[in-house]
Amino acid sequence: MEREVIVYSTPMCPWCQVAKKHLDERGVAYREVDVASDQQAAMEMVRKTGQQAVPVVEIDGEVVVGFDKGKIDQLLAARGT
Repeated sequence: MEREVIVYSTPMCPWCQVAKKHLDERGVAYREVDVASDQQAAMEMVRKTGQQAVPVVEIDGEVVVGFDKGKIDQLLAARGT
């Protein structure tokens, strides 16, 4: 089963780049959402997290705010990646 991974980010966010690089290194496909240019996506991210901080990594509906490598790896491992 293909999982859904979404990375909410902004172009100038260094931790966003780190999060995407980590997913790339693990071979995880993800959809990137630039919340700096998509106001509706930004509002959706805030609705999900209650925060405006990026990166936000969403893995099959589970949300991780910030680059929390351990939590991201835990969620991916639980889903077989």
